[in-house]
Amino acid sequence: MLRRPSVTAPVPAALALASVAALAACAPTIGVPAAQDAADPKCAEVMLTLPDELGGDLPQLSTDSQATTAWGSAGAAVTLRCGVAPPGPSADCQHVESPTGTVDWIVQAGEDGTWRFVTYGREPAVEVLVPPAVTEDHSTSFIGDLAPAVSKVEATAQCS
Repeated sequence: MLRRPSVTAPVPAALALASVAALAACAPTIGVPAAQDAADPKCAEVMLTLPDELGGDLPQLSTDSQATTAWGSAGAAVTLRCGVAPPGPSADCQHVESPTGTVDWIVQAGEDGTWRFVTYGREPAVEVLVPPAVTEDHSTSFIGDLAPAVSKVEATAQCS
């Protein structure tokens, strides 16, 4: 008499895999274009040191490009790109002090209310965009939380 192999053992494993896939599908991936020099090895160091959360309640999100990340929620996310072109001297340059160090940023407000921060005196440069949907409920002081990561790129110039 031939016996059929039991199919009950793989079913729990299949259900577990389906559950994981379903949960992964719920996590949003934010579209952030890669910067020109995103493949710079220094960007990898920056990315590995970024915080899992900004401002106490903005969790890190997945992005779809190299050397990018985001925090917050879809439609209201702070985005970061490493490898942008380093900016030249600007009157918009500010020293941002934090307990872990000082980073110089070029800080500009866009016409749409988006704040743009680009590291000054570091190559490759890091860009952070903070949309109005975030600044409605948060100060941009969380930019100081990025100092340990951004400082992986040595400063070669400072704001004057």
